[in-house]
Amino acid sequence: MPDADGVRRRRECKKCGKRFTTHERVVNIDLKIIKKDGHLEDYNREKLVKGIRKACYKRMIEMEKVEELVDEIEMKLLKRQTTEIHSRDIGKMVLSRLKKIDELAFMRFASVYMDFDDANDFRTFIGCPVVINQNKNKR
Repeated sequence: MPDADGVRRRRECKKCGKRFTTHERVVNIDLKIIKKDGHLEDYNREKLVKGIRKACYKRMIEMEKVEELVDEIEMKLLKRQTTEIHSRDIGKMVLSRLKKIDELAFMRFASVYMDFDDANDFRTFIGCPVVINQNKNKR
C-alpha cells in the first residue's frame, strides 16, 4: 500500500521484541452507489472485493493484487467531487484494471458486469468472429 493510500507503521511486539509493519487505511467511505434500477446503496468494499475474487477464481492472481486494485479504485472514488456514483462507473474502473492484470478475469468480470443477453453479445464484446462448436465434447 503506497503511503498516499494509507499509513505504514513499524511496530514492535512487547512480548518478544520482534518488529513488524502494519498498514492502516480509512475504512468508512461515505459513498452511495446508484444501482441500475436507480436505488441507492452504501458503498461496500467487501462486495467489490468479492466480485473481483470471483472473476479471478483459479487464476494466478494473488489476493494482495486484488486488494491493491480495490485500494486504487477507492482512492479514485475519494478524489471525486460527489458522494454518489453509478455502479457502472465502478464496473468500468474494475474492467480497465483487470484487463491489465489477467485477460480471463477481465472477461469473467465483464460477462457479469455487462449483463449480456446471450452468447452472441459476449462473442461480439470479446471480438470472437467464430461460433464455438458446443458439441465438441459429445460423442
